[in-house]
Amino acid sequence: MSSTPDMTQPIVVIGSGLAGYNLVKECRKLNPDQSILMITADDGRNYSKPMLSTGFGKNKTADELAMSTAADMAEQLNIVIRTHTRVTNIDAASKTVFVGEEPIAYSKLVLAWGAEALSPRIEGDAEDHIYSINDLQDYAQFRAAAEGKKRVLIMGAGLIGAEFANDMVSGGFDVDVVAPCDHILPSLLPEEAANAVQQGLEGLGVRFHLGPLVTRISKENDALVAYLSNGQTIETDLVVSAIGLRPRLDLAVKAGLQVSHGIVVNRELQTSEADIYALGDCAEVEGHVLLYVLPLMASARALAKTLTGTTTPVSYGVMPVTVKTPVVPVAVAPVAANSDGNWSIDAQGSDVQAEFRNSEGKLLGYALTGAKVMNKVALNKELAPLMP
Repeated sequence: MSSTPDMTQPIVVIGSGLAGYNLVKECRKLNPDQSILMITADDGRNYSKPMLSTGFGKNKTADELAMSTAADMAEQLNIVIRTHTRVTNIDAASKTVFVGEEPIAYSKLVLAWGAEALSPRIEGDAEDHIYSINDLQDYAQFRAAAEGKKRVLIMGAGLIGAEFANDMVSGGFDVDVVAPCDHILPSLLPEEAANAVQQGLEGLGVRFHLGPLVTRISKENDALVAYLSNGQTIETDLVVSAIGLRPRLDLAVKAGLQVSHGIVVNRELQTSEADIYALGDCAEVEGHVLLYVLPLMASARALAKTLTGTTTPVSYGVMPVTVKTPVVPVAVAPVAANSDGNWSIDAQGSDVQAEFRNSEGKLLGYALTGAKVMNKVALNKELAPLMP
């Protein structure tokens, strides 16, 4: 199905992360002239969010992780970018977004504002020393705070926590990780594979405290003291909260859009309102909320076609996740929730191949660590596409 896009008002894209910029790049390949306005609450620099968890090991400042300024991107993509600007309301009926009292008309609206870090609920007087690193500005603030410091406590042992543990110990920090789980990367890896990664990180000097929660963080003399639910205390200089992300929904709810875990969209990435679309970390596509790069890129390619006149449903192939723990590399094709089957494990030291198969022997997911990561190409051929 093709139609001529409305050229009288701009396509408005809210968000300047990987989702927003990749969508605009794909649109420009198809239509160099359509008016596009990007609105972003941050400074609009183009950077790769996955690289935030490699910055200390590579000794990169925030400026060095940034690839282009907003001005460079505006010129390169022939768009208008409004930085440090927060959309406060969306009126779908009049096809208008508001920045305070200022109305901005759109032909199509794209929500690409990502996910927000979950805030820990912790007692104590050290709240201003707890950092969530969810964008380049967060990274810049944390890096400035870390100058001259030595000890870091990371709350959370999922993907973000594990990656930051590897990165910060590689950057010369003493690292403690506290998480209320039985093993690290609990939503991604079976225990044997997780243990291989944990042992690799412990070999670098990371200390894990699995099971308890951090209940209180207090300033005491020149240090911070974290109190754990098992009675332990840990002295540290900085705290990173890596307890998870959730899609940003507030503005969508306010606008009357359908939401569930994310902003609910169909295969064309259209929300419950005809000319409003969502992609990336904020979107829920047929029940899938996927906070990873591969689905984001597939969504950007499909939505660009739809926005430029050829309605195109998104499809997700096999979408393996790479965990950036260089000490023990990890590739995982996550098993869908409530899948029936069993893990079979082949483990030799840090090299683990775990395959999840149903009763008929069909591969439903895998987890690979160490040298076994090289087998992902062969296993990918066995897996069904995530959303054909």
